[in-house]
Amino acid sequence: MKLQVNDTFLKELPADPIKENTRRQVSEACYSFVEPTKTEAPEIVHFSPEVAGFLGITEEDARSEEFLKVFTGNQNIENTSPYAMCYGGHQFGHWAGQLGDGRAINLGEIVHNDKQWAIQLKGAGATPYSRTADGLAVLRSSVREYLCSEAMYHLGVPTTRALSLSLSGDQVMRDVLYNGNPAYEKGAIVCRVSPSFLRFGSYEILSARKDYKTLKTLVDYTIKNFYSDFELNKEGYVQFFKAVSLKTLDMIIHWQRVGFVHGVMNTDNMSILGLTIDYGPYGWLEGYSKSWTPNTTDAEHKRYQFGQQGNIALWNLLKLANALYPLIEDAEPLEEILGDYKKLYAGKYLGMMKAKLGLELDDENDLKLIQDLETVLRKTETDMTIFFRNLSNVSKSLVVPGNDELSFLAEVKDAFYKPDELKGEVLFFWKDWMTRYIKRLEKETNSDTERKHVMDTINPKYVLRNYMAQVAIDAADKGDYSIVEELFNLLKKPYDEQSEAEKWFVKRPEWARTKVGCSILSCSS
Repeated sequence: MKLQVNDTFLKELPADPIKENTRRQVSEACYSFVEPTKTEAPEIVHFSPEVAGFLGITEEDARSEEFLKVFTGNQNIENTSPYAMCYGGHQFGHWAGQLGDGRAINLGEIVHNDKQWAIQLKGAGATPYSRTADGLAVLRSSVREYLCSEAMYHLGVPTTRALSLSLSGDQVMRDVLYNGNPAYEKGAIVCRVSPSFLRFGSYEILSARKDYKTLKTLVDYTIKNFYSDFELNKEGYVQFFKAVSLKTLDMIIHWQRVGFVHGVMNTDNMSILGLTIDYGPYGWLEGYSKSWTPNTTDAEHKRYQFGQQGNIALWNLLKLANALYPLIEDAEPLEEILGDYKKLYAGKYLGMMKAKLGLELDDENDLKLIQDLETVLRKTETDMTIFFRNLSNVSKSLVVPGNDELSFLAEVKDAFYKPDELKGEVLFFWKDWMTRYIKRLEKETNSDTERKHVMDTINPKYVLRNYMAQVAIDAADKGDYSIVEELFNLLKKPYDEQSEAEKWFVKRPEWARTKVGCSILSCSS
């Protein structure tokens, strides 16, 4: 296995001079050298041939002893040294100070076919940033991260990728619900791949410490390597911030399109490249609800609920703007960019929702139609994925009856969790909305067949519902990785019909409604 190393991060940014792996505050540095914790009996559970190809790794390589050793942290990549990154962050709205890679260790940066990739192990042991934690991860959370990283990519959502999922061979103590009932779980390691793992918090920590020299070095590095159209001066820094805001906005719109809820949108979990990063207590909407969050830690205040993700991204961008301000020394252009975000978000959200409804032409009543749909979807529990996917089957020639007959909902009836609630006021609102939707479709010039084709490329049929991930986790915990393999392949084609996989195109089963891992998740990993 030959990997071409080009460690720009190590070469161009300042290192922590202390080499010991002790918990500490790290100043005037962007990273600390640290060795992964060696494991006794590692095992590769699964790997992505596609991501391996990005790195110049063949399938034969991926089955080698060297691959096993390198991507479980037992052997370093030649010509580079592993390290953990220093960053801070706002967590649930409050400045948390130094955070850093507490359970992630970067193996190095690899170049293949003129593209550069940073390789990172999650769950490979403690670092100077681990605080009181052990830096390890468990199979439960690692299966979720591995599958979701690749699923999101194939959905068309900007994301980091995953190369491999491994067992460490060790047992790890975790308290899943933080309720005083810890238990041992199988240890695991995910190899994550991205052009960079820099986060908003990477810049915040330096600015908070008034280390403007290192801040400038980091910003210049970022622009040079990832935003090279901009100059290394104040105007270039403004343009850099604008580009980050646009990439972030694009990512959030995609989240809303597919019904994804991140769960922990702290600034240390926001990629400077506008990529979805750090798959912890995430989830997809089952019943459509703007107030839903998958995170038990966020259950009371719902800061990171589905309907607030656009606003939270803006709040996080404000914190990034504050961090960059010392280099720009002019608040007006930053404020203008933040103001533009609000306007752009509204426009892009409207465009995205129109696309989900198959509306290509402009109509002054489209916003009202969308807002009313978002209201009626909450009148009775309605599965978001199934509803939008099956809506493409509705014909513009559909006739909505005047009595209580439900035939007008025939194409989307499978999306309702409680069909017996489709009566009275609920039925009235559904009839009203569907009538207006059909009239609106009549204004479109394309045929039903043409509209369905387009809608089915926007509304996925298959997403990684939490219960699906849990089924794979339960099997994997018993040594059966066949469902990991099945879901991995299923989610590579989320917009295809895949008739042999219809069993996964269903509402969340009742047994999963309150099961840990299916409806409620914590940050425990």
